[in-house]
Amino acid sequence: MVTRPVRIAVSGTHSTGKTTFLQRLEMELRAIGQTVARTPASFAQQAAERGFPKLRQQTAECTEWIISASGAAAAEATLTAGIVLIDRSALDPLAYYLAAHDRALKKPDPATVERLGSLVRAHCASYDLLIATNLDFSLPLGDTRDRDLDYREAVDRRVHSLLADMRISHLEMGNHPDHQKRALAAALAAATAAGQDDKQ
Repeated sequence: MVTRPVRIAVSGTHSTGKTTFLQRLEMELRAIGQTVARTPASFAQQAAERGFPKLRQQTAECTEWIISASGAAAAEATLTAGIVLIDRSALDPLAYYLAAHDRALKKPDPATVERLGSLVRAHCASYDLLIATNLDFSLPLGDTRDRDLDYREAVDRRVHSLLADMRISHLEMGNHPDHQKRALAAALAAATAAGQDDKQ
């Protein structure tokens, strides 16, 4: 029997429930006997520890590093797991980079954006399902999160504008339980459908 890893990614600004959702999805998948790996959401922090500027000072080089490091982690996870859950899609670093320019009232270099966008498209093409969270202002920021609410909102706008501009297939997930239930069902279906495709 030929099998291939399934990749399910979540995207969105900070404190929109991405990690919590993936934790629940991982539990559901393990309960039905799937081998699961989840990539960390900490690549931006790892980039900062290496000396890259972060958040509103994020550079193109930092953005490229985060996209590449996350993609490498997802690829490595396929060595030991049938389903890889990607906490922050390749789209997120670019959204943060562009939002930083929005907050500074600056225009990014178009050639740089196109180059980074090509990386994003390549990684997103490998996802079996991409779930994009919607910002809910009633959700509190985590204790360690950036406190700039306007920046948080700018990232959310950029995530969704990039999805539309790049025509990337995705499922939107709000904070309502029905939305999360629908996203969970879609993720479970994507995982099982990919497995069925490989058996045929």
